Amino acid sequence: MAILAVNKENLSYLVSDSLGAPHAFTTRLGGVSTGALSSLNIGLHRADTREAVLENYARLGIALGFSPEKAVLTKQTHTNIVRVAGKDLWGAGLYQPELTECDGLITNTPGTALVVFTADCTPILLWDCVTGAVGAVHAGWRGTVADIAGSAVGKMEEAFGCKAENLRAAIGPNIGPCCFETDADVPQAVLQAFGEAAAPYIWQKGDKYYVNLKAVNALALRRAGVEAVDISDLCTACRTDLFWSHRRHGSARGSQGAIIVCKEADK
Repeated sequence: MAILAVNKENLSYLVSDSLGAPHAFTTRLGGVSTGALSSLNIGLHRADTREAVLENYARLGIALGFSPEKAVLTKQTHTNIVRVAGKDLWGAGLYQPELTECDGLITNTPGTALVVFTADCTPILLWDCVTGAVGAVHAGWRGTVADIAGSAVGKMEEAFGCKAENLRAAIGPNIGPCCFETDADVPQAVLQAFGEAAAPYIWQKGDKYYVNLKAVNALALRRAGVEAVDISDLCTACRTDLFWSHRRHGSARGSQGAIIVCKEADK
């Protein structure tokens, strides 16, 4: 399993070779947004022009093979709330009002594209190799300790009859342990949520701590029964040439994210 760089339709994005549904972990490259949002900003909430964001989605749609009118965007508040997205939610956040709060989406409706936003938080994509159902998750550290990864797996099992052993997961770029410096509250919350199994992913330097949130989310997925987990080694805070980082850029930035499409029967 590997996460690979792709250049297509003038876009640069990442894909996992273990996921059998069209998907992308987007970078900041290949769009039409300008200034601090240059160039593939996918968030209308970043004070971009609507025209630029829609053009960015149009380009992604061509590259991945989905219609932006069938995209469903999260309204993220660092929860472990996962929602089922069907035709009734097509266009949410782009062509119809935003959803109520949720940091994860799942669907088995063909043609539906699920979108989560990141700028240091952890994006997770899920695909069921038997049913074709898919999921997209935004896991900040609060969502991570609330086990949104495990919640998404459980929701796919409940809603679509998926089996965890048939799920394939990919964890995309986030702020890596090299740069995610925290106070004691974060590692304490991680250890409270996952026990000593998470201890190898936390280390202390002076009075600060460093946490590997990719590894913690992979632990959560495996604890939920997902055996195949692909993990990007890229850090958004290190690679500001490719990604926006909230820690590096503050609010003067765009949003990258992750998109996964439930395949239609003839595709």
